[in-house]
Amino acid sequence: MNDPHSCGQDCAPACTAVCAADAGAWATPIRLEEVLSRFKGEASRGICDTGRYRLPYFTWGAGPPLLFIHGVSDGGHSFVQPMSRLAGHFRCIAYDQPGGRSDGARLGRYTHADLVADVWALLDHLGVRQSYVLASSFGSTIALAAMQARPERLPRAILQGGLAGRRLRWAERLLARLGCFLPGPMARVPLRRLVLRAVNYTAFGQRQPDVWRYFLDCSGRAPVAAFARQALLLDRLDLRPLLPEVRQPVLLVCGDRDPVATAEDEEVLLQGLPNAGRVVIEGCGHVPSYTHPEAL
Repeated sequence: MNDPHSCGQDCAPACTAVCAADAGAWATPIRLEEVLSRFKGEASRGICDTGRYRLPYFTWGAGPPLLFIHGVSDGGHSFVQPMSRLAGHFRCIAYDQPGGRSDGARLGRYTHADLVADVWALLDHLGVRQSYVLASSFGSTIALAAMQARPERLPRAILQGGLAGRRLRWAERLLARLGCFLPGPMARVPLRRLVLRAVNYTAFGQRQPDVWRYFLDCSGRAPVAAFARQALLLDRLDLRPLLPEVRQPVLLVCGDRDPVATAEDEEVLLQGLPNAGRVVIEGCGHVPSYTHPEAL
């Protein structure tokens, strides 16, 4: 490879074949109402008992398995728009990380290694020996740790808004510790909608209003305590030492207006991963699965 940050020559033929075959379809705008109607009729849902919690998941489509791992304060349904295109070529698999409400998870005992172990439990439950992975934000840390631990099972990945860790400011750490004891979902947090609008709304400019409402709904379902504990896990996490051991091809998908995963975060992954490439989506923030599903 001439480019040390290429995604690997062996991935090009399959990607080219798919994109060339569906070039017109990729350019057609995705309509959320149509996607949700298709999803309701075509996707299959289930529960996997991981031994730590009852993991809700769904699968959509047929072909090589493609596992989606969501970020903090989100869920598997955040990916339904890009899945609506990918389901014609892949068996898309998504799940919700532990919430500690009706799923039986004991969040106070959960470690980052447990989140990785949940990935293997789900794939084993589905009879999937090997899967590609697309992970977003905090989910990228789960994907990276899993790829390092068992590279034969996750041969390549896309990391969107990826991170190797994130130290919290002292005030953020204090709020996260307090949040561990608060009941209810994120939707009830005071001023949440105003904060999300200030941080994310600009990137939704080209979408229909129902997409913004869908984002608010999906990101509001997670329990406050789950959000807080994941933030504290991220605060203690530093995956930089293991990055050189992740030798699978990795594509970093970055938004040029991402307020969460910064250019510094991108460079840590790009320089630390031996076989990584990067693409930047223009006008995109931290949630392209909502705002730029066609490009994603």
